[in-house]
Amino acid sequence: MRYLPKSPADREAMLKAMGLRSVDELFAPIPMECRLNRDLKVPRQMAESEIVDYFRQRSRQNGEGYTSFLGAGAYLHYRPVIIDSLISRGEFLTAYTPYQAEISQGTLQSIFEFQTMICELTGMEVANASMYDGSTAAAEAVMMAVRLTGRRSVVVARSVHPEYREVLATYATHQGMPLSVAGFGRDGRLNLAELERSIKPETAAVLVQSPNFFGTIEDVAAIAEIAHKSGAMLVVSIAEAVSLGIVEPPRDADVVAMEAQSFGVPMGFGGPYCGVIATREKFVRQMPGRLVGQTVDRKGKRGFVLTLATREQHIRREKATSNICTNQALVALMVNIFMTVYGRVGLKELAKQNLAKAAYAAAQFGKPGKLLFSGAPRFNEFVVETSEDPAAINGRLLGHKIVGGLSLKKFYPELGNAALWCCTELTTRSAIDTAVGLVAESERSLRSAKEEPEEVAR
Repeated sequence: MRYLPKSPADREAMLKAMGLRSVDELFAPIPMECRLNRDLKVPRQMAESEIVDYFRQRSRQNGEGYTSFLGAGAYLHYRPVIIDSLISRGEFLTAYTPYQAEISQGTLQSIFEFQTMICELTGMEVANASMYDGSTAAAEAVMMAVRLTGRRSVVVARSVHPEYREVLATYATHQGMPLSVAGFGRDGRLNLAELERSIKPETAAVLVQSPNFFGTIEDVAAIAEIAHKSGAMLVVSIAEAVSLGIVEPPRDADVVAMEAQSFGVPMGFGGPYCGVIATREKFVRQMPGRLVGQTVDRKGKRGFVLTLATREQHIRREKATSNICTNQALVALMVNIFMTVYGRVGLKELAKQNLAKAAYAAAQFGKPGKLLFSGAPRFNEFVVETSEDPAAINGRLLGHKIVGGLSLKKFYPELGNAALWCCTELTTRSAIDTAVGLVAESERSLRSAKEEPEEVAR
């Protein structure tokens, strides 16, 4: 036991060392009205079996037996059981920042392999390990572009995740970094004409997301051409990492900021997640976070070391690129194991399943509702507009153990009764059909209610 209560003799010795006769004297400076003069109302202690049963019951309240159509930056994918088995090993679970290479070879190798696979996925040359999550990765990537270009302002696509944009706005507030927003067109993609008008001589970077918040895949090559001809850098954010199993990686980007939560990281009430920045080698010295490199020791054996560490702990504050200092290596290891288990072929098959489920669901939802942004390719998310408020529809869906799509009124009020729906490989066809049927029933009821007053009037 690391923490033991003090015995009466221990307490007397401590009071004597302080020159006090009783605990009352110790607490004398605390006013009587601020003291608790009764026993704490603490429930009785529980047996281990009771504790296990208690948490099993609580876990059922987290959606056990429910189908979720929520996405929007946090995705419910299958997690291979081997992930938890491996990350629970002591050398990984209790490891900290690998400052001493001679005793951290396992952690350093796993980070090196993580970086390598991220580069293969994104089409970039170097990747770090790692940022807090996708939103902070996007903000740090933008600030990286500001340092590289010497310019200050940034153009952000309105189709970027709204909460990512909020995080960026928080960073920008005290950075002297003006933000401007470029809207989206009828197909849900960034409006290129508006983007071109938004870019000024002082624009350091353009931030887009693909697949974007609506699930639509952006024309990264066209956006890159517009940004680069004005001397601005292109930062591409990826919130759904599984898309890279089938979607062409954003090779035309200068920096890729990714959320790798889909790769074996549990949803966990919003974290911890796994943010990643990948870029071109020529930009590496402005990349935040750590970079692990491969080397050989004096005997010629392969080894791994921290090659680049641009955090405040390692170098002078004025030269640091970021104050993100949490060791995310354990979460990155989950991603590493996931990518290793699935491999190139497995990731492609997984992406195909997500694509097929979403294509089927979008086609079905388009019958009772109106499918928005249907003129461009999408991945596993789509937007449906209904006659009824999505919140009311979702309330009825819960009765059928279905968590409906995310209402977009808060972020995009001009879209009316629109909701963002997501399908992954875990979404069954029967759940899709049930949800579509309930939405169709809602549409029929509203039409009938509207027609009745017209009949009476006639």
